[in-house]
Amino acid sequence: MTTRIVIGDDHPLVQAALRSALSSVLDDLDIIACQSLDEALHALTGRAEEVDLILWDLTMPGIQGFAALFILSAQFPTVPVAIISARQDAATIRRAIAYGASGYIPKSLSLPEMADAVTRILAGEIWMPPNVGGRSSVQGADVELGARMASLSAQQLRILAMIVDGKLNKQIAGELDIAEQTVKGHVSTILRKLGVGSRTQAAVLAERLAFGL
Repeated sequence: MTTRIVIGDDHPLVQAALRSALSSVLDDLDIIACQSLDEALHALTGRAEEVDLILWDLTMPGIQGFAALFILSAQFPTVPVAIISARQDAATIRRAIAYGASGYIPKSLSLPEMADAVTRILAGEIWMPPNVGGRSSVQGADVELGARMASLSAQQLRILAMIVDGKLNKQIAGELDIAEQTVKGHVSTILRKLGVGSRTQAAVLAERLAFGL
């Protein structure tokens, strides 16, 4: 049975190393390599049920931090998402797990260790490096706000990311090819779900909670 994994990482050498490591432990492996969130969304749309796991780097071009984790989880809730990153501080790892990641794999691990971590995640385990602690170590307020962020749709999360970048409704509408009035409606919903009163407050919250590290 084919194991299909989407790898979101903009470094070809990392993609090649992961492909080599995973091929050594998974007999029938299909890797879908993506260098941007748009590529990943395109690859997953209409075939998410065929994908067993998404491995995602936290520092992809155009979308930083945990934003992609929320977007991928919102749009493809049945596909587990694990983070693979050069960052290995305990706070970031705990936040990733608290925000719904199925695992956190530091790039400092050896290739056999990475392969072992991926196989454990595929088996249903929530994997992270030893001695990090669990999601209970994350501040309660951050967990609550993370749940609010997770309540946004994928489109609303994309719009929020653009708000963080300082884009106006007209610019957002143009980039997403939707009506400006539709953007306004989404912005109102975003503010309501996040419990804030302005775009600036929403951006500050997003930067602190999910979009900034």
